[in-house]
Amino acid sequence: MSAHKGLKKWHAVVAGGNDPQALAEILHEDAVFHSPVVHTPQRGRPIVTAYLTAAGQTLGNESFRYVREIVDGNTAVLEFVTEMDGIQINGIDMIAFDEDGLIVDFKVMVRPLKAINKVWEMMAAQLEASR
Repeated sequence: MSAHKGLKKWHAVVAGGNDPQALAEILHEDAVFHSPVVHTPQRGRPIVTAYLTAAGQTLGNESFRYVREIVDGNTAVLEFVTEMDGIQINGIDMIAFDEDGLIVDFKVMVRPLKAINKVWEMMAAQLEASR
């Protein structure tokens, strides 16, 4: 079960503060990221690393926590909750892994609409600042 191996790496990176180098090491070179606010999938390790780093800096505050984890084969769905500027955010990370436990596909879904708007605002600022 590559998802279990990959999730162990993912949780270690999250616990370590979403370091860009550590993130890059657990991503497949052709990884794809599906943002809740960007229409087109982002492809390739460098851009996926940038998006996941920004997401970690945006969502990964002291209130962030995973509350549920479902694993089936090479896929895992992790439900999370966090708070940003007084807005309660609920979402999922849907992650697909290859046989080596590297992330090949990462999809984030967020609710409610107010939360999506806040994530868009803060992610855009993080991505712009990293350029």
